[in-house]
This record gives sequence, structure tokens and C-alpha cells, in this order.
Amino acid sequence: MESTKAESLALEEDFFRFLDTERTASALTVRNYRKALAAYRIHRDLEFQGWRNESIENFRAWLFALMKAESARATIRLHFAAIRSFYQYLVHRRGLAKSPVADLQLPKAERKLPVVLNLSQMEELLGLPQKLQGDAPKIPWLAARDTAILELFYSCGLRISELRQLDVKDVDFLSESVRVVGKGSKQRMVPIGRHAIDALQRYREKAVVTSGALFLSSRRTRITQQAIDLLLKKYLRASSIPFAISPHKIRHSFATHLLDAGADLRSVQALLGHSSLSTTQIYTHVTRERLRQAYDQAHPRAKDLSS
Repeated sequence: MESTKAESLALEEDFFRFLDTERTASALTVRNYRKALAAYRIHRDLEFQGWRNESIENFRAWLFALMKAESARATIRLHFAAIRSFYQYLVHRRGLAKSPVADLQLPKAERKLPVVLNLSQMEELLGLPQKLQGDAPKIPWLAARDTAILELFYSCGLRISELRQLDVKDVDFLSESVRVVGKGSKQRMVPIGRHAIDALQRYREKAVVTSGALFLSSRRTRITQQAIDLLLKKYLRASSIPFAISPHKIRHSFATHLLDAGADLRSVQALLGHSSLSTTQIYTHVTRERLRQAYDQAHPRAKDLSS
């Protein structure tokens, strides 16, 4: 039993190294997958006979246990995404004949509409770093950095992992665009708006950032995800925004505001770096005002004929 457990743990560690080095998965993905595999082993307890010996019936039983415990569908699907990815690795790299979860049916994902900031909330958030910087800050360029971070999030719809990994060389100020490395190491070029370009130039001049990491911590090392989360919490406390904000909510706002202004879905898909159009379609929810405007402009009997 001990040798089986040791072999299983070794396979897991090989998988996590594969995710990190070959798939360039984010630290959050690796952490979530690690938790998911551990949760399954704990669930099976003494009945766990090693990953190579598990059956689809075992995984159906785990699925039933998660549903009985009223786990969120998103949590269940994340657990099984980790399991499926792990077994794909075992099949393609470790000679396993077939994945036991290949044919397992999961509950459908809940399609919750994303929470977005409206335009006035977005404008308020973008103005807060300069408003709160104080008369004599200890590090005078931090407010300029925070403004540039927020402007770039909103201007380009970046994921937090994409933004913090940016280097100075990734930003082309002549073409006003940025080279982004997304999921699966896929690269895309994203245009940068004028406000974000100006904010980036001010930050680089004040912080004297000429090469290497684009966004720096107060110690002049690459900024961490935790630091970005903390600065957002700080600005949320100083705002009138009535809900928690995150880089992903700003990304949602970016996509929604583009579509509300008439951008086509394929363009938004390319800007976000989505591999599937169906992922982008969640942003096609629209306001009543936009629907009314589209109706008034398109329907032949919508307007007053006497006008």
C-alpha cells in the first residue's frame, strides 16, 4: 500500500512539473489541481489503490458524494478538470491505456452573468490612485504605477497572470500595442488605448523602468498577484463601488463595454484570447437601453412616422 501511495504521489509531482514547465500553467491552476487530486485521494482513503487502478465507478461515486454535499457546480467541474487533465497526461506520457474519466458525464456549468462595473464606476476606480497618493508619498512613483496597472487592465482586458508577466519590451509605444502571452503560451497582440499609453509613459518615467519586468513592487522586483489584489482592495475601500472588484471583473467590464458600444463578438474573442467563441458569448448580455436603441434603429415601425 505504501509503495502504491508513493508511486501515485510521484506521478502527481511529475504532472505538476509538466503543467509548470511545458504547459506554462499559472500558479493558481497548479495549486487548484494539486488540491483536487489530494481531495480525491482523501475521499478514497484506504480504498485508494493508485491512479492506474481507479475505475469510472470510483469517480462516479466521488461525483455523487460532491453533489450530495451540495458542492457548487463550478467546484465540481474544477475538480474533474484536474482529474481529466491528469489522466490525459498519464495516457500520453505514462503509457496508461485509457482514462477512466473520459466518458464520465458531469453536471452542466452554471452560466452566471459576469458582474461588471458600469462606466461611471470604472472612471471612479481609474482616478483613485492619483486622488489618494498624498502630498509626500514614501515612494513617489507608486500612484503612477497603480494608475498604469488599472488603465492597462481596462484598456486591454488582461488576465492578472498576463499583466504581471509583462516586460518592458512587450509594450510597443509606436504602434500602441502590447504582446500578451496567454493560456497555453499563446501569444496575441492587443491594442492599447490612449489613456493607458499615457499612464504607462508617466509610470516608466517616474519609476525609471527601462528593461525587465514592466510592473515593479516597492522593492523593485516583479509585482506579485497578491500585491495587485491588495491594491485593488485598497481602492475599493475608498470608492463608492458596492461590490468586490478584481482583475477579472475589470476584464468582464472591458468585454461588456466593447460589446455595448457595438464591437463584434469575434473581435472581442481575439482581444480576450479566448480559444472558443462560446466562452466569449457570455458577454452578449445587454442592457435594456442597448436593446431599445438597436430596436429603434433597425425596426421599420419603431419610429414615429410623423417625425
